[in-house]
Amino acid sequence: MGDAVTDLHFREVNIAAAQCVTHPSGMAFRIHDSVVRGEVDNRVKGIVRGRFWLEGRAEPVVLELKGNAWPDLAGCLLTFANPQKRISDPQLDSFQPIQRGIVGDLTASRKVRVFDVPLERALEMSRRKEKPPEHLANCLYLEWFSEANGRVVIESAEYDLTVSAPEWRMTPKEEEERANQAAAAMDEFMKKLTESIEQHQRGQKDPEEPWDEHDYEKFLKESDARTDKYMELLDKFGDSDEAEARIDKEMGWDRELTEEEAKAEEQRIEEINAACEEALNQPEPQPEPHREGIDWIRTEDGDLRHPLQHRCFESALRFGHQARELGLDESGDKDLEQFLFEFQTTGVKLAGALDGIARGEGFTDPAFTVAYLKRALGHLHKSQAGLEAVAPKKLLPETIIAEARKELFDVREGILRLMDQLRGRA
Repeated sequence: MGDAVTDLHFREVNIAAAQCVTHPSGMAFRIHDSVVRGEVDNRVKGIVRGRFWLEGRAEPVVLELKGNAWPDLAGCLLTFANPQKRISDPQLDSFQPIQRGIVGDLTASRKVRVFDVPLERALEMSRRKEKPPEHLANCLYLEWFSEANGRVVIESAEYDLTVSAPEWRMTPKEEEERANQAAAAMDEFMKKLTESIEQHQRGQKDPEEPWDEHDYEKFLKESDARTDKYMELLDKFGDSDEAEARIDKEMGWDRELTEEEAKAEEQRIEEINAACEEALNQPEPQPEPHREGIDWIRTEDGDLRHPLQHRCFESALRFGHQARELGLDESGDKDLEQFLFEFQTTGVKLAGALDGIARGEGFTDPAFTVAYLKRALGHLHKSQAGLEAVAPKKLLPETIIAEARKELFDVREGILRLMDQLRGRA
């Protein structure tokens, strides 16, 4: 059960990351795309005050934090502005207007690699196994740990910055204290993510026993929590050798194995390598011809997709395109954003559940697929709620509302039919 299920789960995670549609609760708020302008003031030692404006909000967010910035900003007033196109993010509805808490890392001199070509072109080059041109640049990195919203990060190499002369300078001892305070705040944040993993682990059934869809739902929640923690660590520490060792320790992957465990792990690795080598020498699985239009279709690009997932994905793209043509992509209407965002997310969830079936790999476990489809259904219901809230505002023509309403209903019925079929096989 374990390897196949984990592979499917991380397939969904990778799809979601590639399409930039995930914003899991419990993870950090990364808000650089929504920031208009702001200021951070550390001219009083031990206190960081500030304010910044978010797209779609008239009033600024106020910072009242304990701690100090890195030496490059300690004692200084930093002002910044975002010259890029801003996004009014519906996920920020729960972001509190007064941010009290502890300073993490505040610096304008973090080194990052920046592409020398537009992001879309860089991604295309990467897909062709080419290395996009890049250079090292200074990056603004503002991190704090909010009492209301947990870890918050503003990170960008694109902002326009102005830094005043320092009114005080940090001593080596003060820098050590600053680093320790930031590390302690990060450790506390990681502790909460670890507790979330352990909470879901306590509800797990023995993997050797038969699992039903409810067991898989618990497993997926644990996987979400574990992935959240790993992504936070990767975001914070990067992917250097030193960072890898630290992440391994935080994730519990650095535990020394007993001699018996080491032998078992070595045997497991040998079995996996042998299975991979055998798979490489085998022709790729092909979908059954008589199941075309039922389990799979071939797209114009030649890719295999499940018909239900492909329909959902294409519909979400179409309605998003129609909204842009009407000039509504910058309207800031949160219900419209919910309708489009959740419809796109439904497609991502369906891909995680059904891509293997479309490629001819069959059903890993019907109960597991049902658990995945429940996730898709939850996002679809949120999309329907967004659409119904948009309808009376007359933002979209009635013809588009009617078409979208029918499309969401048909996709929902398709998910429910498939779940019923799978439950019959479980």
